[in-house]
Amino acid sequence: MTAYFAPTRDMQFVIDELAGLNEVAALPVFAEQEISPELVEAVLEEAAKLAAEVLAPLNKTGDIQGAKIGPEGVIPADGFADAYRKFIDGGWNGLGSPVEHGGQGLPELINTATQEMWNSANMSFALCPMLNNGAIEAICQAGSPEQKALYLPKMISGEWTGTMNLTESQAGSDLSAVRTRAVPEGDHYRLFGQKIFITWGDHNLTPNTIHLVLARTPDAPEGVKGISLFIVPKFLVNADGSLGPRNDVHAVSLEHKLGIHASPTCVMAFGDQNGAIGYLVGEENKGLAYMFIMMNEARFKVGLQGLAIGERAYQAAREYAKDRTQGRPVGVKSGDRVTIIHHPDVRRMLMTMKAQNEAMRALAYVTARHMDLARHHPDPVVSRTHQARVDILIPVVKGWETELGIEIASLGVQVHGGMGFVEETGACQHLRDSRIATIYEGTTGIQAADLAGRKLSMDQGAAMRALLAEIEATAEDLSQAAGDDLATIHTSLREGILTLTAATEWILASRDPNAIMAVSVNYLMLVGYVCGGWQMARAARVAQSKLMTGQDPLFHEAKLITARFYAEHVLPRASALLRSVQHGGVSIMALTEEQF
Repeated sequence: MTAYFAPTRDMQFVIDELAGLNEVAALPVFAEQEISPELVEAVLEEAAKLAAEVLAPLNKTGDIQGAKIGPEGVIPADGFADAYRKFIDGGWNGLGSPVEHGGQGLPELINTATQEMWNSANMSFALCPMLNNGAIEAICQAGSPEQKALYLPKMISGEWTGTMNLTESQAGSDLSAVRTRAVPEGDHYRLFGQKIFITWGDHNLTPNTIHLVLARTPDAPEGVKGISLFIVPKFLVNADGSLGPRNDVHAVSLEHKLGIHASPTCVMAFGDQNGAIGYLVGEENKGLAYMFIMMNEARFKVGLQGLAIGERAYQAAREYAKDRTQGRPVGVKSGDRVTIIHHPDVRRMLMTMKAQNEAMRALAYVTARHMDLARHHPDPVVSRTHQARVDILIPVVKGWETELGIEIASLGVQVHGGMGFVEETGACQHLRDSRIATIYEGTTGIQAADLAGRKLSMDQGAAMRALLAEIEATAEDLSQAAGDDLATIHTSLREGILTLTAATEWILASRDPNAIMAVSVNYLMLVGYVCGGWQMARAARVAQSKLMTGQDPLFHEAKLITARFYAEHVLPRASALLRSVQHGGVSIMALTEEQF
C-alpha cells in the first residue's frame, strides 16, 4: 500500500480562497484564537504529520488483523491504542469543541480539513473520534448543565469516547420501530434491549465509553413521537467524575464486514441482568430531535469520508501510474516503453479522480464555512440564512460525495489493472472501505428523499433558488473574464444552471410523491455535479488571477486545467440526469411486484 500525504497546499487554497477563512475568523466567537492563514497552515502541517506517520501505516495492518472480541470485551487491532494516545495527546479530539468544556474552539472549517486527513489515512480509526464528536454535540445542545459538566470535559479531551445507539434489527431507517425500553427508577432509568451496527461500541482504548441510546419509556406514544434519548455509560460515573461500577451493557458480537475491518461494529446488549442505568437527555419523547443533532454531525463527516477515500485512492493510482512501465506511446511502434501515465485513457481516469476530489473538497469546506456562520454569527437573520444553506447542502455532501468516493476508488482499481484486483497494492481496500459510506448514517436514497421531499418543500424552494443565484453570479463573473479556459467553463456552468433550475422547478411542481421519490437520487446527484462545477469555476477564476501575477504557476495552472476538465467531462452528467428527473419516474414504478 502506498503512503499517504495530505494535500495541504490544496486544502489551504480552498480554505483561503473559496471557503472564506477571513469571514469565519472575523466572527466574535473566534476573536481570541487570532485565526490566520499562518495558523491554519501550522495546524494542517501538524495534522498531516500525524496522519502520515502514525495513522496511515496502520491502515493495511488493521484491515488484515481487524478487531477481536473476547471475555474482556473488544480488542482493537495492534497499534491502535498507541495511535489513539498520540491523537488525544496532540489535542486533536477537541479541535472544534467549545473552549468552556476543554476544547480548542477552532472553526468547523479548520476541523473539516483535519477530518479529511484522519479518514484518508485510516478510515477505521477515524470513525472512533467521529462518533464521539456526534455524541459531544448532542450533549452540548441538549444535555443538562450537570450532564455537560460530568461528561463533556473527558469526552472532548478524548479520555472517554462516545457512541450512537440507534439501530435495532427491526428498526433501521425506520426508527419508529425502536423497542428498547427505558423504565424510570428514581433519578435514572433502566434500559433493556439490543442495538446493532454500533460503531466502536466497545474497545479498550479508553477507560469509559458513553453511549447515547434511543429507547421508549413505558407510557410513550407510538412511532417516532415516543422516542427518548439516554446517556448510558459503560462504567457509571460518580459525582466527582471518578468511575463507579460496571453498567449492565456489553458487546455481544462483532459484525464481519466487507471493509473497515479495524473499526469494531458491535451488537450491544443493554439490560441482560438488572437493566442498564441510563440518564434522560432533555425531555422524554423528544429523542428524535436530539438524535438528529448527532445524525447531522455524522452525515456531514461521512460525506467527508467519500472525499477522503477518493483522495487516498487517487494518490495510490497516481503513484502507480508514474511507476508502472507498460507499452509505448500512442502511434509509436518502437523505442522505449513508457510508464502508463503517458497513455490517454489512464490520464482520463486520473483526471476524473483528481477533478472530482477537488470539487468535493471545495463543496465540503464551503459547507463547513456555512456551518460556522450558522452557529456563531451574532445576527440571527444572517445565521438562519446560512443554516438554510447548510440544510440543503448536507444531504448533497453526504450522498453525492460518498457515491463519488466509490466511483473514484473503483477507478483506482482500474488504473492498477490486474494488480488492482489483488490485495497487495491496497487498491482493493479503498474500494471495500468506501462502500459503507453510502449506507450508514442514512443511505443515498434517504439523503435524496430528505433533499427532494423535505428540504425543497419546507421553504418552497427559496434556499435552493438562493443557491442558484450565487451560482449565477459566479457565471456572470466568468463571462467578464478573458481566456479560452474560462470561456469553456462559463459555457458549461451556464448549462448546469439551466439544468438545475429546470430539475428543481419540476420537483417543486410535481404533485406525485412517488414520482418525486423515484427520481430523487438522480436529482441529488444532479445538484452535486452542478455545485461541484460551481466551486471548480470559482477555483479557476482565482487560479487565473494568480497566474496573471506570476504566483505559483505550476499549482495554479493545474487548478485551471482541472477545472476545465470538470466542465468538459464531469458537469455534462447533469444534463443526462435532468431527462431522467423529468421523464424517468414512470418506468421506475411501472412494474407490478409480481413482474420482478
